[in-house]
Amino acid sequence: MSEPAPVGGRSAQLKHTGLRPGWTTGACATAATTAAYTALLTGDFPDPVTITLPKGQTPAFALAAEELGHGSATAAVVKDAGDDPDVTHGALIRSTVRVLPAGSGVVFRAGPGVGTVTRPGLPLGVGEPAINPVPRQMMRDHVAEVAARHGGAGDVEITVSVDHGEEIARSTWNPRLGILGGLSVLGTTGVVVPYSCSAWIDSIRRGVDVARAAGRTHLAGCTGSTSERTAVALYGLPEDALLDMGDFAGAVLKYVRRHPVERLTVCGGFAKLSKLAAGHMDLHSARSQVDKGFLADLARRGGADEELAAEVAAANTGLAALQSCAARGVPLGDLVAATARDQALEVLRGAPVTVDVVCVDRAGTVVGRSTPKGP
Repeated sequence: MSEPAPVGGRSAQLKHTGLRPGWTTGACATAATTAAYTALLTGDFPDPVTITLPKGQTPAFALAAEELGHGSATAAVVKDAGDDPDVTHGALIRSTVRVLPAGSGVVFRAGPGVGTVTRPGLPLGVGEPAINPVPRQMMRDHVAEVAARHGGAGDVEITVSVDHGEEIARSTWNPRLGILGGLSVLGTTGVVVPYSCSAWIDSIRRGVDVARAAGRTHLAGCTGSTSERTAVALYGLPEDALLDMGDFAGAVLKYVRRHPVERLTVCGGFAKLSKLAAGHMDLHSARSQVDKGFLADLARRGGADEELAAEVAAANTGLAALQSCAARGVPLGDLVAATARDQALEVLRGAPVTVDVVCVDRAGTVVGRSTPKGP
């Protein structure tokens, strides 16, 4: 019997690592919210509680705590980050849902252990609880589903809290980003993809091998699911031409140097790819940082005056620097993309590979793009 055809792409890479995925803080908060609102409308907490993630997975979460009061309910779940060395693994994430007057919609609050945004440059306004846009939408969607199923209006206040979250947050970048008082509620897919350096780099190599065996001549190394969707939209690439490179840009480039393809697109978040542009091959936040001084120099090359360059150098985040330049007509995104492409070509050392770079924001919108260039 012949062996099945090789399968590539993000899911195949994860399977090859043998690592167990986990659930994001956003998924846990959504599960707790769903359980709490269900109890508020029915008097009973579903346990386990099942939610639907953006890509259609339907995980079930056991409840670690539940409390039903007058006009409010609280449920909690323990975060399981799988085999990822996530500082929030094992954290108790609570959601308290309280009924609001008709027409109020869904309102989010930061409870103990969840941070508040105090500086611009993040995808949330100053003063907002640090609950990111995708987890907010997941919670809104599940509140609407529970309301439709049990006759509720869907007008609720959701307060998310994390036990010991303020202490855990000291081990993250939140304080430097101006997120004070605790953790951020994060996640774009609801799934934590575990990164063991050796296992993930091995999976990248296997991804290149599978793509080449399938005759693919154009590969895309993507930093995550959002950039992967953008690469597919731009180039129509099949799944086995997609490499989930995560933070390991150097691993992709060095392996493609030895096993070349005609074209390689590197697609990722603007901040991460600014690190590649600055010469970093490992883009993880614990091992490399966005260099605002470097971005200021690039902005000068793009026509920024000294006032704008100083604003970029003092920006809270890479996104804030990008926004400042965009408002003044300086193409910082394109400059980062072109510089990252040239750094990639240096690592490729003359291998017969044409490279282009695409920078995206958190929503997947292209904010910078280079032209393709070969050796």
